[in-house]
Amino acid sequence: MGAATASIKLVSVTPVRMLGAVSERDEMKYAILGEDGRTEEQRIADYTGEVGWEYLKPHYERGCLLWVDASLDLQRAAMAFVEDDSEQVANWLGSGELVKIGALHAAQWEGGDERFTAVVVSPFVLMKAC
Repeated sequence: MGAATASIKLVSVTPVRMLGAVSERDEMKYAILGEDGRTEEQRIADYTGEVGWEYLKPHYERGCLLWVDASLDLQRAAMAFVEDDSEQVANWLGSGELVKIGALHAAQWEGGDERFTAVVVSPFVLMKAC
């Protein structure tokens, strides 16, 4: 993907309920709608891309943007969301390997040209530095 035309496609998966963005009654809204023969790992790899802050900012404003530390593989983190592994996600949140983006972070990237690698695991977006 070229930097000017980068886009990220939506990965429709069951969300991690422990972050509070989705109730159990909304779960079906995010369920996989059809099989296309690809594994979840392949979908995540396909739907991972390089983006700038302008793409990520609306996700931050909705409170669903999470930073993935350099020590944690982005695809591994995304799989934990796909598998609804709330225990693992809670561990990463507790250790700081996964961080909900705050105002200080957003201000740092506002107006900048920094690029990020991101993946949408609905309703969340996971990001890390390129």
